[in-house]
Amino acid sequence: MDGSSEPRRKAGEGCMIAVVGPSGAGKDTLMAYAARAFSDRTDVVFTRRVITRDAAAGGEDHDGVCEAEFEKLKADGRFAVSWEAHGLHYGIPVETKNAVANGAVVIANGSRSALGLFGQAYPNLVVINVTARPEVLALRLEARGRESREDILRRLNRSSLGVIGDYKVITIDNSGEIEISGKAIVDAVSTLLSQSFIPREK
Repeated sequence: MDGSSEPRRKAGEGCMIAVVGPSGAGKDTLMAYAARAFSDRTDVVFTRRVITRDAAAGGEDHDGVCEAEFEKLKADGRFAVSWEAHGLHYGIPVETKNAVANGAVVIANGSRSALGLFGQAYPNLVVINVTARPEVLALRLEARGRESREDILRRLNRSSLGVIGDYKVITIDNSGEIEISGKAIVDAVSTLLSQSFIPREK
């Protein structure tokens, strides 16, 4: 975590955890690990994103819609946060705001580019930044067969694995065994469950 003093909340308020990180860092794997660990907790909610791709396309468990349906949902106010990246549209259901207001810790697969929107929607925002060493990311991305190892390494060397902005950030290195990084995310969520929060000043 950062060095800021721990905030305290008013009774009943929860928080949103946005899990971010580069492709190949293993965000979905870590979230699935945490979901199993907290499967008996009603105050820990793992959000299904709405994405403009086929729900059977693999990867994260999400609700797939076409672009027209996504735009209708957006116009109807069905998203707390929505953004576009890599040619796809992503939405976080508006019901998550009520869950946070009622004291739940809500966990969503986010995006570093959308953190400003998350901050506007959820005053109690915590960012879990999942990283891995460049050579580990390169091996994982190379296994997907979309780019050569050399192209991947060049791209990774040009990019930043950090989070830019005034956010409460927990960084988890997922370069090694899942049991190690999995314990780190479970411990982070457990700590947040035991803490108190107040909304960040807007």
